[in-house]
Amino acid sequence: MAFAAGTALALLPGCGGESTPPSDSGTFFGPSQPLGNGTVRTYTTLDDGGRPTEVGLRLSATALDGLPETNTGLPPTLMLDFPDQASATAFDHVMLNWNPQGHEPPELFGKPHFDFHFDMVDMATIQAIIASDPDYAAKAERAPETKYVPQDYVVPPGAPAAAQAVPGMGVHLIDFSDGSLVPGSYDFEHIVINGTWDGRYTFIEPMITREWLLTDPTSQQPLKLPQAYHKSAYYPTTYGVHVDEQSKDYVISLAGMTMREAS
Repeated sequence: MAFAAGTALALLPGCGGESTPPSDSGTFFGPSQPLGNGTVRTYTTLDDGGRPTEVGLRLSATALDGLPETNTGLPPTLMLDFPDQASATAFDHVMLNWNPQGHEPPELFGKPHFDFHFDMVDMATIQAIIASDPDYAAKAERAPETKYVPQDYVVPPGAPAAAQAVPGMGVHLIDFSDGSLVPGSYDFEHIVINGTWDGRYTFIEPMITREWLLTDPTSQQPLKLPQAYHKSAYYPTTYGVHVDEQSKDYVISLAGMTMREAS
């Protein structure tokens, strides 16, 4: 079961993070980039003590219009920096992929949808995940210790991890306890995938259909969490999607940020 094969091969460089020093509280935004007929940008929210409580993306109201409808060449990929105020979180940037005809396996994820990789490694590391790397297969097969991986997440059954690895992304993991993932009957709207590379837990990936976003959904759910962490940082405990009543932005959030110590 391969995910988004080839969608990360034409990476668009993100702009640098904002240069203003972190403030004590409020919501702060990364640089915006064009998406469809609108824009997309990252954000982070800090509490009164300057601690991050939430990170996420805001897609403007028109961002879902004017998107490519077919896979002519590589689907659009954006690399979106977080503002400096997100530096205490585990996240470096977001990779956004628009898949106008879905991706493999089509019987599960064949609907037009977005992949939002919240990456916990830097862009250089992501761009170095290439099939021509002589250690590509070994890095793909080098799974983290189980304690560092969110509960119930595994490499999909079938081909070995090296065959399922996606250049520019890594190895995707699914929640094996999710009984709805049945080819032919699964009604894909949104799902959380996780990912690894070279022995580390490297990304959280909400995958969300355009069709579902257009229903103006409101959803909040707990994330499945690891038992341990490689890096001391703030990590999310919830995932949410909603539409801002005032701006009409589509908001994808990772919230409930909690400090975790490396162990």
